[in-house]
Amino acid sequence: MSSLPSPAPTGAAPLDHGLRSALPSTIERLEEAAVLRLDEARSWLVTAALVVLGLLTRVVGIGTPAHLEFDETYYAKDAWTLLHLGYEGTWGAGADDQIAAGHVDGWTSIGSFIVHPQLGKWLIAGGERLFGMTPLGWRFASLVFGCLLIGAVVRMARRLGRSTLIGALAGFFIIVDGLSFVMSRIALLDVFEAFFTVAAVGCWLADRDWFRHRLAEHLRANGLLNLGGGYGPLLLWRPWRLACGLLLGAACGCKWNAVYVLAVLGVLSLVDDRRARLTAGAGRQAIRSLWRDGLSAVVHLAVAALVVYVATWTSWLLSDGGYDRQWGAQHPADRVTRLLGDGLGSLWHYHYDIYAFHTGDWIASQTHTYDAKPLGWPVMARVIGIDAVNGIQPGEDGCTAVNDTCLRVVSGAGTPFLWWFACLAVVVGLFLWIGGRQWHYCVPIVVAAATWLMWFPSSDRPTFFFYAIMLIPFTATVLAMVLGRILGPADAPPPRRRRGALIVTAVTVLITANFLFIYPILTDALLTRRQWFMRMWFTTWI
Repeated sequence: MSSLPSPAPTGAAPLDHGLRSALPSTIERLEEAAVLRLDEARSWLVTAALVVLGLLTRVVGIGTPAHLEFDETYYAKDAWTLLHLGYEGTWGAGADDQIAAGHVDGWTSIGSFIVHPQLGKWLIAGGERLFGMTPLGWRFASLVFGCLLIGAVVRMARRLGRSTLIGALAGFFIIVDGLSFVMSRIALLDVFEAFFTVAAVGCWLADRDWFRHRLAEHLRANGLLNLGGGYGPLLLWRPWRLACGLLLGAACGCKWNAVYVLAVLGVLSLVDDRRARLTAGAGRQAIRSLWRDGLSAVVHLAVAALVVYVATWTSWLLSDGGYDRQWGAQHPADRVTRLLGDGLGSLWHYHYDIYAFHTGDWIASQTHTYDAKPLGWPVMARVIGIDAVNGIQPGEDGCTAVNDTCLRVVSGAGTPFLWWFACLAVVVGLFLWIGGRQWHYCVPIVVAAATWLMWFPSSDRPTFFFYAIMLIPFTATVLAMVLGRILGPADAPPPRRRRGALIVTAVTVLITANFLFIYPILTDALLTRRQWFMRMWFTTWI
């Protein structure tokens, strides 16, 4: 590819016949994503195949344990009362045991104080509407979105790596990741947040390519080599960017911490729009993108996300009995109530109460057996026990142990070799991004950092490894991109290609074998204590 032609001092450079050969330089740089169109149909078949494979691995035994495990005690029950009340109601003592016995009407109409938004629980409620207040019912939505997460990773990684193979590799890593597997089989909120976040990043990347393609079309339609120092077209309607904002609003509607990804993508939008105009030859005029394209970014991302987020509270706003729902009516003189009205004033105050809970002294004083500080998440310093039945004696529940006892556990553990290889890949990716100016590594690394570093100020309270479900889609993508670089291009010399293929195959087989080895501790399988200890490689995992 030839170098970028120098822009004319003023105005747009007309297309001169003698310079016609230079035309591909600018346009090819703007349309680097055109390579993705070569196998568009095949890539969707690959995506669908991986989603189905993920479904087949995750659906087996999803109904066990046949009781509420870990924080399902909150979200499954909240979802059930959402179906009946439109808000989260309270439950009486012993409700979990009653539900396990099939008695699912132990709720009251008294509003319960909840500390997460409603969308994730409404998704859980969809499964409960289909299959009842049963293990399959409250886990069905997690299963669906856990599989959709695989597809979202494939599409995101394919666009980043400019290769369907890289996208498929990243998606396969999510299939064989222990944490992603477990979070697809339990009624928690994090898998929904992860899906919406990854899908939003995929839309952001699509918008980046869409914007550059429009700049290239402008040059082509006007017979220009480059913008020649001009600003170029002002594109106020950006459908992919709007989709990104809507999805981020949905992610925040599951858990608040997705707002950090919104902030990061907002900043990256400003940077990348300016870079695109520089590539097109805008010269000094490119700086105007910070406020002209930036205003569009605010509307498409932040405003759209806010509208979706507020919409996720619709059922609470339409109710009379939700927690804090009557606050506005009881405080009509409050400034926010006078400004926003009764309903939104109450919602604002409710958010203040939720924020106070998350940042208050009470939560900071709590302890938990499986507290895992975020510093250790990337290397799986401490995993989490989700469910356990210990001390099963020989002859009970199929236990055939000799001089030993059996147990059944569900552990929230990633696949160790995947997480460790991904950590190494992120380090390599940092060098390729900063030292080699390979922007493709910037996006997954920066977004992964946004999902991880934001937890450090909260290290004074219990934090858990399963929060890192937001991290692994992006680090696994970086691993796939680095492996793609090791494999080399299709037209690389055969010896280089064979060596690369051997390394990529070895890493993939090792990760897959590691997943199969830890599979019993992810699925409530019967194990002897010796077999369990074989899978607990570090004392911090116990």
